[in-house]
Amino acid sequence: MRVHRSDLSASITVFLIAVPLSLGIALATGAPLQSGLVAAAVGGLVAGALGGAPLQVSGGATSLVVVTADLVQHYGWRATCAITVLAGLAQLLLGVLRVARAALAISPAIVHGMLAGIGTVIAVGQLHVVLGGSPQNSALANVAALPGQLMVTNPTTPAIGAITVAVILGWPRLRGRVGKALRQVPAPLAAVALATAASAGLTLQRVELPAWQAPVLPEMPQGPFLALAAAVLTVTLVASMESLLSAVAVDALQAQRPGPHAPAAKLDRELLGQGASNVVSGLLGGLPVAGGAMRGAANVAAGAVTRRSTVLHGVWVLLCAGLAAGALELIPLAALAALVMLVGVRMVSFAHIRHIQRHREFPVYAATLGTVVLFGVLQGVIAGIVVAVALAMRRLTHTRVTVVQDAGVHRVRVTGQLTFLAVPRLTRAFAQVPQGADAVVELDGSFMDHAAYEALRGWTARHRSHGGRAVLGDGAGRTVSEPVSAHACRPWTPWRNHHCTRSGTVPATSGSQLLGGVSAFQRNTAPLVREELARLAREGQRPGQLFLTCADSRLVTSMITSSGPGDLFTVRNIGNMMPPPGSDASCDSVAAAVEYAVEVLQVSSITVCGHSGCGAMQALLGSDHEPGAQTPLARWLRHGRPSLARLAGNGPPGSGGVALADRPVADELERLSLVNVTQQLDHLMAHACVARRVEEGSLQLHGMYFHVAEAQAYILDPAAGVFAAVRPGAAVPDLTTKV
Repeated sequence: MRVHRSDLSASITVFLIAVPLSLGIALATGAPLQSGLVAAAVGGLVAGALGGAPLQVSGGATSLVVVTADLVQHYGWRATCAITVLAGLAQLLLGVLRVARAALAISPAIVHGMLAGIGTVIAVGQLHVVLGGSPQNSALANVAALPGQLMVTNPTTPAIGAITVAVILGWPRLRGRVGKALRQVPAPLAAVALATAASAGLTLQRVELPAWQAPVLPEMPQGPFLALAAAVLTVTLVASMESLLSAVAVDALQAQRPGPHAPAAKLDRELLGQGASNVVSGLLGGLPVAGGAMRGAANVAAGAVTRRSTVLHGVWVLLCAGLAAGALELIPLAALAALVMLVGVRMVSFAHIRHIQRHREFPVYAATLGTVVLFGVLQGVIAGIVVAVALAMRRLTHTRVTVVQDAGVHRVRVTGQLTFLAVPRLTRAFAQVPQGADAVVELDGSFMDHAAYEALRGWTARHRSHGGRAVLGDGAGRTVSEPVSAHACRPWTPWRNHHCTRSGTVPATSGSQLLGGVSAFQRNTAPLVREELARLAREGQRPGQLFLTCADSRLVTSMITSSGPGDLFTVRNIGNMMPPPGSDASCDSVAAAVEYAVEVLQVSSITVCGHSGCGAMQALLGSDHEPGAQTPLARWLRHGRPSLARLAGNGPPGSGGVALADRPVADELERLSLVNVTQQLDHLMAHACVARRVEEGSLQLHGMYFHVAEAQAYILDPAAGVFAAVRPGAAVPDLTTKV
């Protein structure tokens, strides 16, 4: 019954978001307003029941606003419905052919550039409606018409839009008990409701819903075949990409939360469900349908665990359209336009831009965005693909060959892919190496064609025949014939029997192991990370997470979290302890680190990580650590006594105890390690700065347990007291994601 109740509450939350958003999308496209409600109902009932992503919520999508508006303007509404049906049939064909995974191969820079371009067009067009006018037929025309629109604007209309935007932006920032209660109401619904109340008695354009009647069948559009084919292709492409990417995003979001999870998305089935939805929506006079990350994220955040929430949301939309039309007609159009305008602005994500710039894909993003704004969605995607292919070809053919002399050794460094086009540069570099000299050829690339291989092998054989030494290196810069004492670990590869800095002739206790590792870092790893570290040095550290764990040498935090420079703010001590405030002045270093992370760095999550075979927990089990203990270690371990007391009172899961979801707890040592994680989370909440941020909803606390021998991480479900194993097939939780 618990699952049914959570699905019911989640369906109501999503319904309250979907109604104003669907009306706003229909308004932005120039379609009949009820078409947005039809698309929302069909998306919930058909895609929700048949699709392969149980928690994804489908309906009219902002990504299709520009496309649909253009179709309505050129072909009329009934012809647009026919194009929607044809796009749905195309999606059904693609689903049968099982090509959904192939769609995800499109460069993220193209996808985000397309969405940003669509968002820009939406925002500029809906600004005219907020100002009391009507959008023009292109983004440039909208920009050119803005000065004239500002001259004739009635201040009342933009005031209603400003109220809507202010409520949407300010609603999540409400504080206190009253604010927490109010935040249970979705921000879009609150904004539209308050704007409607503020507009009472004013003469404004409002929602007009004609009387419901039997849907008129779509009519085939008139025009050149190629233009119609392009229209169908555009709707199919945009709707499919948006739906598939949203399905993957919703999967990742639900993986972050504890408790029961819906099955992972089956993308080919999802494509079939979306195709069926578009066929039905088009036949019933609805907008084109696509899955949306915004509604899907709200569904996950509201606690949905099965597809019942999605289907029920469609039922509520259907009932609202039939029974609450009078209430909907009180909504001012300016409020809906402001809502959609803000959604369009948020489609231009600066986080995505920074990420794309870091991967040197910004030209693809900019070309896609600009072409979408100037010419259209399909043209923008084509332009993005062309630029992406050009960049890939340039990277494949752009090879840098340098020769440097280092301690009597000539190093020929090849950066990039080694193809026949680079052979002339490679041979010129080889000519700079004197006969009989020691030479190392370092290859930093992932591809070498046959011509380059023959040139490299031929020069190596000739150089050796003249008494020279020629050694080939791998992609990490490590040569094949390095001495045994050299550091053999390649950067960014998994650890295996990690004794590679030790030599058979030098004692392992000397400083040679550490210095050998540092030397290898300077040679192999530093060139790979120098650019990223230089960026962090300029911008300062902005980690998203505080990671509190044990000082045990077997816990390599960057390895088990797959994190890199700037990702984690790490605090390590004996037993991953978090002394409560006021317990001991000598323990301020841990509290100071937490305060700095929470107040200054503004981290969004804190993770306490224990581990198997913890020496501190073993010591706690074997000693009393009375208050009079004299050694620093004994005094420190006193902070573990609350964990011991909690262990003594341990009961079954659900009554304050702990358990592992997949197997019994091995022994008392492992049980104490698990209990200690939960106890230290309680100690964290005793610190005022942590409690305040958690209460505001801007900070999350997580418990984690790492079994060293199994190389297995477990995540705590705090409500059940159960640690569940993180499986390789599951989506990787992103503790910094904000829904």
